[in-house]
This record gives sequence, structure tokens and C-alpha cells, in this order.
Amino acid sequence: MRKAYIIKKTIYALITILIVLVFNYILFRVLPGDPLSMLMRNPKATPEMIEHVEAMYGLDESWWVQFVTYFEDMFHGDLGTSFVYKEPVTAVIGPKILPTVILFGLAEILAIFVGILLGIIAAWKRGTKADVGTLGFALVTYSMPTFWLSMIMLSLFCVTLQIFPVGGMESPGMAFADMGTRFVDILHHLILPVITMSILLIGEYALTMRNALMDVLEEDYITTAKAKGFSSRYVLRRHAVPNAMLPMVTIIAINLGLVVGGAVQVETVFSWPGLGNLMYEALNSRDYPVLQGLFLLITVCVIVANYIADITYSYIDPRVKE
Repeated sequence: MRKAYIIKKTIYALITILIVLVFNYILFRVLPGDPLSMLMRNPKATPEMIEHVEAMYGLDESWWVQFVTYFEDMFHGDLGTSFVYKEPVTAVIGPKILPTVILFGLAEILAIFVGILLGIIAAWKRGTKADVGTLGFALVTYSMPTFWLSMIMLSLFCVTLQIFPVGGMESPGMAFADMGTRFVDILHHLILPVITMSILLIGEYALTMRNALMDVLEEDYITTAKAKGFSSRYVLRRHAVPNAMLPMVTIIAINLGLVVGGAVQVETVFSWPGLGNLMYEALNSRDYPVLQGLFLLITVCVIVANYIADITYSYIDPRVKE
């Protein structure tokens, strides 16, 4: 049964990736703007020069030929050449992955720990001031616009209080004596974006954990465990929380898939040199190959993360595969 379940989920994931490839090709060709206008900024460009550029990037071919070429190159690991950087898309995207993984990964770890803890406290202390306070904090942070909170944090801690640097990953023009000094400088730039991103995620995790745990606490087996004389802490730790973690697996898996995509608004506001900032720049410059590469990378990561969550479900809860 479990083997058939895994095979079915694998086929669904591959079909979804194939659909994404087709959608990826169509999406960035219906966006407003002409890529040639971004490539040929010279107003005195001759028709021969324009034709040469079209042929260089394959824009002179029909949409059908471009579609077939797109699939052939994709399966060979060739994501095309950036219109702006004049480099392979993989070379443009590659160096941006690590900064985004560091930023979003640390924010995820902090948000998961704090969010789950707040959710457990709110559900266990249902109806008390702790529950009301946690619920209010979670609702406010969950509904905050990302760009608004980022700008408030930047204005308060960077401009007014001048505790953290305004943006970037490292201090520009600084010569570091050793790796330790460089690490401290990167950490100084990293703290505020991580805290900002964590605040935006904590509310989602706290609400999900609170609602899931409240449902579990009303189950009959929880009442039975209490009737057997087990302590409240034991019932909470061994019976309630593990079963309430099932919805959290889905939320965490989806957000982990988005680690590669990063938070476009957070990275843009803090000038963090990650994939989110690259996506913003590529969108402004109509750099379609880079946008296609980023979109494909993000969606594939989300699909894989959901696939892993589905497989994990079958091991955590045997009822899922039935």
C-alpha cells in the first residue's frame, strides 16, 4: 500500500512539474513590454543590428520553434542567457541562492520554534490572558504587509536608532582582516532581516498550531489519558502535540519550498543580495530568461517540498494513505 502511494505521489509531482514548464514558457511572453527594447537601448540601432540580436537570442523564430527549443535546452540544464547580464542564467542565479537560504532558513528556524511554542501555550491556556495575548499578536503579525513591516524596521533600527546597517550583506569597501571579522559583519547585516521575516511567519505558525492543538485536546483519547491519571504535561507532550503537528508539516513544507524564492519584498527593502532581490531587478528589466529560471526553481522546490510532506504524512499518520 505504501509503495503504491509513493509511486502515485511521484507521478503527480512529475506531471505538475511538466505543467509548470509549459506555464513558465507562456507566462513571461504575455507580460507587457518588449524584451528587444531592453536589449537594444541604442536609439540609432540599425535594422541589421536588431535582426542580429533577435537571431542571437532566438527571438526571430516562431513561437512553436521557440517552445521546442525551450524544452530541449531545459532538459539539458540550459536555462538560456540573461538579457541584462549577458551570462548564462545558471551563472546569474547560482551565487544568489546561498544568501537567500541563509536569510530565509534562519528566519524559518526561529519562526518554527517560537510559533509552535506560542501556539501550544495559547491552546493549553485557552480563554486566559495568555491565549488572548498570543492570539492578538499572531493575528496582527500574520496580517502585516511585508513591505510595511520591513520599512518600519529599517526606519526605526537603521535610520533612527542606527543599531544596524541600512542594507546589503557586507559593509561596502571594507577590507576584512580575517574570516571571523567578516562573519561578524555579515551577522550584523543579517540580524534585522531575519527578525523581520520571522515576525511575519510566527503568526502563521502560532495560529495553525493553536487551532490544531485545540482540536486534538477535544479527542476522546486525550480524555482517556487524563482519566488514567497521567499528568497534564505528559498528556500534552506525548499525546496532544505529536498529533497536532500534522497540519504544521504542510505549512512548514510549503514555506521551506519558498526558501529558494526568498521574500522579494524583504530582500528588496534591505538590499539583501538574494533571489528575491534578483527577481525584482529582472522584472523591472524584462529579463525573461532570468525570470523563467527563478520561477522554475521556486515552483519545483515547492512541488518537491509538498511531495516530501505527503510522503512524511504516510509515515506519521497511517490513515493518510487510505
